[in-house]
Amino acid sequence: METTYIFKRVERKYLIDEVTKKRLLQRTKGALLLDEYGKSTICSLYIDTPDHRIIRNSIDADAYKEKLRLRSYGTPKDDSTVYLELKKKYQGIVYKRRVSLPLSVAKAYLADGKIPDYTQIWREIDYAMRFYGWPMPAMVVSYEREAYIWSSDPSFRVTFDSAPRARDTALQLERGSAGSPLLPVGLELMEVKSAGAMPLAFSQVLNALQIRPTSFSKYGTAYLNSLAKTPIPTETATKGAMQYVSNL
Repeated sequence: METTYIFKRVERKYLIDEVTKKRLLQRTKGALLLDEYGKSTICSLYIDTPDHRIIRNSIDADAYKEKLRLRSYGTPKDDSTVYLELKKKYQGIVYKRRVSLPLSVAKAYLADGKIPDYTQIWREIDYAMRFYGWPMPAMVVSYEREAYIWSSDPSFRVTFDSAPRARDTALQLERGSAGSPLLPVGLELMEVKSAGAMPLAFSQVLNALQIRPTSFSKYGTAYLNSLAKTPIPTETATKGAMQYVSNL
């Protein structure tokens, strides 16, 4: 039986360098703790229409964005657990519907459209698939993640994603995490995820280190790189001026 999950939270993104990350971790030592996942390689297979309608809508939209993806931790085999996700963002709030299932079952669903369970979350995912005319694998995005929780509030999470990379060929998670880089070496994406306001102490550290939120989407950047056939310029990423890339 598949397991289903529902998330509703605020997510903020920051592009930081290695020195800034080290200073942040030093100042939050004892408060930020590695969570149960610790360090892992995350691989996401984004599902989209042949004309990339989903990511184009996400890039262009101001209030509402959504994505469909299949996610694994590390390189999976057919019997490995993966996660089929429908991720939406509306007026700054992220809503995620997710089911866990074996990779073989996920591949079968994407191929034949036979819903393996009739839970509410499955029905929502299936509705989105049918609304977009049954989109297919479009991009594999992978990165190395360090995940932390706040000691006094485990619902507050901070993740650091390094070496983000993507490919638009070999569109199977079992083919590994190789891809072209999406950020310059030494730059990482920090994501802060909370059910509400972030802890005051963490906010004070961000202010002290002059860490400012930015807009950056791994899939959005990969899509734009694919169109341009060249990476997004380093200076664009480091300044956080990804105004044409989704916040989702």
